[in-house]
Amino acid sequence: MTASFPETADIETSSADYASRFAGAAGRFFLETQTGMVLSCLDPIPDKRVLDVGGGHCQLAAPLTAQGYRVTMTGSADICGERAAARLPADSFTYRTCDSLALPFADRSFPVALSFRLLPHVESPEHQNRLVGELCRVAERMVILDYPDIRSFNMLYSLLFRLKKRVEGNTRSYILFNRRQIATAFAAHGFGQIRFLPQFFWPMVLHRKLQSAALSRLIEKPCRLSGLTGLFGSPVIVCATRNSDI
Repeated sequence: MTASFPETADIETSSADYASRFAGAAGRFFLETQTGMVLSCLDPIPDKRVLDVGGGHCQLAAPLTAQGYRVTMTGSADICGERAAARLPADSFTYRTCDSLALPFADRSFPVALSFRLLPHVESPEHQNRLVGELCRVAERMVILDYPDIRSFNMLYSLLFRLKKRVEGNTRSYILFNRRQIATAFAAHGFGQIRFLPQFFWPMVLHRKLQSAALSRLIEKPCRLSGLTGLFGSPVIVCATRNSDI
């Protein structure tokens, strides 16, 4: 199916070129950190069904299916499902091409809805709000997503982006958010219990330059222990829980 939906940012994140950004020691470090935080959010929820919106990159689908989760993945074009078809056991996931701003699922039909590497690349504020609204609509208990926080080294976005471009070659622009914006968007849909989980204090471009998981852990550890990561880290994983869920 040719992409014909109003928001198709996930097509690029589903590509082999995008996956190459997470190759090597730094990429493994990023994904291991991300997976650990997501699993900690999911731990209290016994129902292992999750909806992964725009998840064709398989950054979460792969480790989650390995942990016994049943993943329903969506994409904006059929090509978005190719990585999953090649990498995941056929009986561990379901893929569906659909509009991420009008998901073809009933209200509260999944205990958890995920969306990673998508919101920061949705340029229209209207589409950003619609995406969050759809995630909240189909989630019974929890929505988990990630975003780059402006309260971080992202304050130097213009300078760092040029550096990222030189180091990585295939990076692309992204939208910055603050915690108030994210909390307000979720509260509008009845998700007022929110945890913000910053992943790294130092910018990801530095870790990619180091290409050493051991060095990355070494320089990140004191920042996390001192509270710097909690205050100024990015990207941030958001774990939002429905107000009625006690």
